[in-house]
Amino acid sequence: MHRRRFLAGTAAVTAVVALSACGAKTDSASSSDKAAKIDVSGDTVKVGLLNSLSGTMAISEVTVRNSLMLAIDEINASGGVLGKKVKPISEDGASDWPTFAEKASKLIKEDAVAATFGCWTSASRKAVKPVFEKNKSLLFYPVQYEGLEESPYIFYTGATTNQQIIPGLDYLKSQGKKKLYLVGSDYVFPRTANKEIRAYAKANGMTILGEDYAPLGSTEFSTIANKVKASKADAVFNTLNGDSNVAFFKEYKSAGLTAKTMPVVSVSIAEEEVKSIGPQYLADQLTAWNYYQTTEGAANEKFVKAYKAKYGQDKPTSDPMEAAYTSVYLWKAMVEKAKSFDPEKVKAASDGITFDAPEGEVTVDGASQHLYKTARIGKIGSDGLIEEVWNSGKPIKPDPYLKGYDWASGLS
Repeated sequence: MHRRRFLAGTAAVTAVVALSACGAKTDSASSSDKAAKIDVSGDTVKVGLLNSLSGTMAISEVTVRNSLMLAIDEINASGGVLGKKVKPISEDGASDWPTFAEKASKLIKEDAVAATFGCWTSASRKAVKPVFEKNKSLLFYPVQYEGLEESPYIFYTGATTNQQIIPGLDYLKSQGKKKLYLVGSDYVFPRTANKEIRAYAKANGMTILGEDYAPLGSTEFSTIANKVKASKADAVFNTLNGDSNVAFFKEYKSAGLTAKTMPVVSVSIAEEEVKSIGPQYLADQLTAWNYYQTTEGAANEKFVKAYKAKYGQDKPTSDPMEAAYTSVYLWKAMVEKAKSFDPEKVKAASDGITFDAPEGEVTVDGASQHLYKTARIGKIGSDGLIEEVWNSGKPIKPDPYLKGYDWASGLS
């Protein structure tokens, strides 16, 4: 059903007639009538925030929107961008891919935003990708994803495959875990990620004992939990998204499975999800990310302190929140280097841009529009925080098409 709605939404988007902000002075991306029109007529410049504020993905995406707002507030307090204050226009994708496409079109054509920040699931990104490409407008996408994609109008500030999934698999291999079970939500990210995991396993002497999917938002996991238990796998690789993780880990514990008997490596559970699921269900389970609230460094101390001061001392920070926060600062640096809000000039200025991010220094790879990022494996504590147990030592060059891995030659 999700795939049918995605295809229907994509078809609907391609039929939308282009509109522009009437009477506004614009900074045009190119001479094409399909180029984004950016309103720079006043003392503000608008940006779009496109996140699920309702539906199954709200558990994850509301906090991403909050961290975007924090970055914008900080930038405005320091003088804005090119002398203009940043004005956010927030839209709710509602965990629905056609809605994401519709809202993206609205932000670009009616609001005349200079850039948009948001999306979480790969299904939402795939839905909006043709909208941004058709209108030559920029999207900054803050979440780890399955790779095998580049777009001239998307900057990917979360991890690609070789910066998260492969390090997660390398860690399991180093711990002697050779028999894996794969559990994921039924959409593009988990299915593509698991295709990559199968290829890795075949090349690295590992066995995949089972592969199960549940509809995004599903809360019925008793059958899957029992199948996982019966498999006697060494570990589970989890690509579930949203509040399905709540039900899965409760069933996992009910089935008598623990981190000691069968550890789970999750790539979409961060501190906010841990809090919602309950640390008692997740203690000692593993995660693969590039950032944790506990990541050491002055930049992170500042970020965590500012976020908690704005949203509450009990509110944790997480990898997608940090990547979103970082994306706004990267856009600012690109615009200031380009001396323009024009997306084409911003893209041209992007290569080599660095930022002392909460996760550590990140650098924009202009060719792929991904970031150099440090991989980190973490263990979830009973206090709900995630402590790093391994890191890559230095930022990893993004390789979204896995060109550096012989075993991945047939994947793309």
